[in-house]
Amino acid sequence: MTEFSHINADGEANMVDVSGKAISTRVAVAEGFVLMQAETLKLIRDGGHHKGDVLATARIAGIQGAKRCPDLIPLCHPLMLSKVQVDFELQDTKNRIRITALCKLDGKTGVEMEALTAVSVAALTLFDMCKAVDPGMIIEDIKVLSKAGGKTGNWERS
Repeated sequence: MTEFSHINADGEANMVDVSGKAISTRVAVAEGFVLMQAETLKLIRDGGHHKGDVLATARIAGIQGAKRCPDLIPLCHPLMLSKVQVDFELQDTKNRIRITALCKLDGKTGVEMEALTAVSVAALTLFDMCKAVDPGMIIEDIKVLSKAGGKTGNWERS
């Protein structure tokens, strides 16, 4: 197991120095789920929510979340993202919405945190827009599915 990269020799929080790293194309994909009542899912699917297009708003929020990641996570580097994609899959049999986010750039550090932040902010936005009709929704299982690029190469959740 490798050492924690965000802790210095004195055990203090430390922003990693990436200045010596090579630029490479880096991609990360994350996912998460929002569980809800069947009626809430139908309302979203049918576009009948009084607040408007819930998924469009959550998509924009997720993209904005990825872009604002270093403002939220203290030791993240500000990145020049070249692509952020947020998608939704309505899963009727499980009464949930699957959220996936893909983040991409050519740079010196990975984009896993940006993908996770995009999923998280999209999920929080879905919750916020629907909490009046379904306060018991559950946000769960947010995780990285895959990453590519950098010196550690490709990784995929098995």
